[in-house]
Amino acid sequence: MTTTASRPAPALTRRVDPRLLAALGSFCISLSSVFIKVSHASGSTSAFWRCLLALPVLLVLAARERRKAGPRQRRRVLLPLLAGAGLGVDFVLWGEAIPRVGAGIATVLLAVQVVIVPLLALVFLAERPSKRFLAAAPVLLGGIVLAGGFAGTGSFGPDPVTGAVAALLAGAGYAGYLFLIRLSGGTGTQARSLVLATASAGAVAVVFGLPTGTLDLAPGWPVFGWLLALAVVGQLAGWLLISAALPRMPATTGATLMLLQPVGAVLLGIGLLGETPGWIQLAGCAGVVAAVCFAGGGRAAGGNRPG
Repeated sequence: MTTTASRPAPALTRRVDPRLLAALGSFCISLSSVFIKVSHASGSTSAFWRCLLALPVLLVLAARERRKAGPRQRRRVLLPLLAGAGLGVDFVLWGEAIPRVGAGIATVLLAVQVVIVPLLALVFLAERPSKRFLAAAPVLLGGIVLAGGFAGTGSFGPDPVTGAVAALLAGAGYAGYLFLIRLSGGTGTQARSLVLATASAGAVAVVFGLPTGTLDLAPGWPVFGWLLALAVVGQLAGWLLISAALPRMPATTGATLMLLQPVGAVLLGIGLLGETPGWIQLAGCAGVVAAVCFAGGGRAAGGNRPG
């Protein structure tokens, strides 16, 4: 799932197969849920530190982008900041969902954004959803019900229903981010928009975390080490690899490779974290992935999520 991104470091990546870059980027992003779970950090703590640690690199990329774009490029501030608020909600609630419902299931449930983004476009931009979207939406929603354990069957996790609800609300926040970042986008301003959105997302983590006492501003080792890995591997490396790959591939290929993110999260959760979702949950995950693949047919569905 994707943030709109510029094309950083093309000289280092143009000779590498873009499919390999996208697969590596998806794998890096899939690791995000693993890092969050093993860190045992709260949602607000993981969201705050991943944003803070990523900002220096993003600022360098934005400065380079500004030199290339020139002074006449139109610059927007409000929309990226509002988009970042949605991203912050996504980060915080996803971080809360992972220990409750599992890293894999929490990541799959974020796919609810595939339904919400077209609805936002319909309401606010009068864009009619495609026939593929209308056909895929019931399958996607059915898969979400099964994957989230809402069908009354046994589910993985200590608090699966609460975790699934948090993951779905996180997906709604991410949908708001995608919709607003699309409205704010312009050629040559992607890195700058991501800087503003990341700063805003970090502020949302503070707003969530301080009143509830869940924000840890001084996490010790190894918590900080896992959060550093989250920022460097799950956020920066994943974003850089995917943003370098997508412009060099057909949209359908890129959309298909983006599905490696939720699939990878489920497999990593099973292989590295010992998560044991039931067969019904796994069938729901398969339905979600298939529906997203079909709905995106010919276009990249959603966007690349920064970790």
